[in-house]
Amino acid sequence: MTDEAVQRLLDGFVASTSSLPAQAIWVHGSLALGDFVPSRSDLDLVCVVAGDPDPAAIKAIHRPLTSPLGRRLHCTYIPVDSLADATLRHPTFAQERYFARPVTPVTRRELLLADRALAGPPPSSLLPATTDAELADFVRTDLLTFWHPVTRKRRPWLRDIWVDLAMVTLARAETTLRTGTLITKQAALARLPALGAPAAVVEDIHRRRYGGAVNRSTSWRLHRADLTRTYLRAKIPSIV
Repeated sequence: MTDEAVQRLLDGFVASTSSLPAQAIWVHGSLALGDFVPSRSDLDLVCVVAGDPDPAAIKAIHRPLTSPLGRRLHCTYIPVDSLADATLRHPTFAQERYFARPVTPVTRRELLLADRALAGPPPSSLLPATTDAELADFVRTDLLTFWHPVTRKRRPWLRDIWVDLAMVTLARAETTLRTGTLITKQAALARLPALGAPAAVVEDIHRRRYGGAVNRSTSWRLHRADLTRTYLRAKIPSIV
């Protein structure tokens, strides 16, 4: 996948949001922080609209995006008068489905760090700043109420996405709580060995994200699941 293909997709998406109509479209995640891998990374966007967005219009924008890259374009639609409240849930199309989620303090901080708009004014002109205390509180709550409880289960950890996201989230959370800053996924992977993460799991994530021979065997997935959930179950409380 080329940078030109990414830009064509983004340009087409911006044009399609005129039906809402969109007031601004902002970039966060890997694309905003300089760690975007065209063949693997998601395109994470926030679309600011004047009023409550129409679910049918959102689905009509996303469902024609059937290419591998198009299916990785994710967007949350937030009314401009709701930008100040980080607890509200907003219409979202991601992972090929429609649901509601908040624009979290982590996302808000990413938006302001990048301050990148595909259309309309940049985040710094509309989005209230997220304080360090708000960011730290969210990170702690996310680790303790979402990630730590799921380590009691085994089935989720058989999937690549759970292993990858959990391990990267842990390293990013540790850095945020320690320094007040956000780091990229690449930097998080580099940080994991110093946090005592299982080397085989870190290498597995790196190979799937950046290229290399990947072990797809059932025995490895079972072993990786046990390594990951055991490590996270012990490490999360110590970090928090």
